[in-house]
Amino acid sequence: MANINDNAKECESQNKAIAAWLQKGHALTSLEALKRFGCMRLASRICDLRQKFNLAIESRKIVTATGKRVAEYRLAQ
Repeated sequence: MANINDNAKECESQNKAIAAWLQKGHALTSLEALKRFGCMRLASRICDLRQKFNLAIESRKIVTATGKRVAEYRLAQ
């Protein structure tokens, strides 16, 4: 299922920035993506990166310092 977004240029820019971040070995959560890249839909960007760029991205649930459970994404080893 393709991501449908009227603002495709911004999505592609975010995709490139997020891919570069992950390729440097960093992990990423939704809150970090919002702060670093202005990305409010990280799961959609991850879907794009998996489908369009064929990146092997894995996700896992982590617990934040405040007790929230969130998804954390990183490139598969």
